[in-house]
Amino acid sequence: MNKSIAPAPVVAAGDVKFGNSLPLSVIAGPCQLESRAHALEVASALKEIATRLGIGLVYKTSFDKANRTSAASARGIGLDAALAIFAEIRDSVGLPVLTDVHEAEQCARAAEAVDILQIPAFLCRQTDLLLAAAATGRIVNVKKGQFLAPWDMGNVVAKITTAGNQKVLVTERGASFGYNTLVSDMRALPIMARTTGAPVIFDATHSVQQPGGKGTSSGGEREFVPVLARAAVAVGVAGVFIETHPDPDHAPSDGPNMVPLRDFEALLRTLMEFDALAKKRPGAGTI
Repeated sequence: MNKSIAPAPVVAAGDVKFGNSLPLSVIAGPCQLESRAHALEVASALKEIATRLGIGLVYKTSFDKANRTSAASARGIGLDAALAIFAEIRDSVGLPVLTDVHEAEQCARAAEAVDILQIPAFLCRQTDLLLAAAATGRIVNVKKGQFLAPWDMGNVVAKITTAGNQKVLVTERGASFGYNTLVSDMRALPIMARTTGAPVIFDATHSVQQPGGKGTSSGGEREFVPVLARAAVAVGVAGVFIETHPDPDHAPSDGPNMVPLRDFEALLRTLMEFDALAKKRPGAGTI
């Protein structure tokens, strides 16, 4: 273990750069990896949008949804089937890829085909998982637990950096507030930037999730995704995390809080304008 290693202020996944003072980048894709054809369809559409807008984009999808509300809910195609699809998205579509890992043993295998390993919020304090992810040398994106204060993420980041990996992102996704409800405290964004030194991501879609809100599955209020995303980008963040799907009402997981793919480009255009104003780059003031 190393001592007093600061996280990198700018983290690059291929050509996509995340930095709190850099132009906004985005992490986007469907909640669950449903099939090769579906993944390539969505990844190709997102690549076209990102190229048209000139914004950095990392493709996100999960090979296993290990924390579903009900044991009967669809979990995904599994790591074995997902690896070749992840590699194809990177090589053929040309997008960096992010996926969740839930167990230490998954990290090295997933790292063979993805650029960013994501630690789910419920697991953000699991030391062995964090150390295994750090050991791969890949970027590690840690979602802040709904039960943590933003300044508590300093200890989480330190577990990764003292293991020798400075490539860390921290993601805000709301805090538990009573039953089946999350709230987003925008103060958490600059606090996490200050106390961790890492690039900060705002998860706009999971922040409107209603955990367990539909009894055997989670609910969500997708109409508030643009509201919270605009607020976070106005504060100033390195990136936004937005789950999107061609038909979210029939998606196997997280449909109620995913943005329809047809609405994705317009939302990004707005967020880029807010970002330019927040960071006072040329072109700011066009909102």
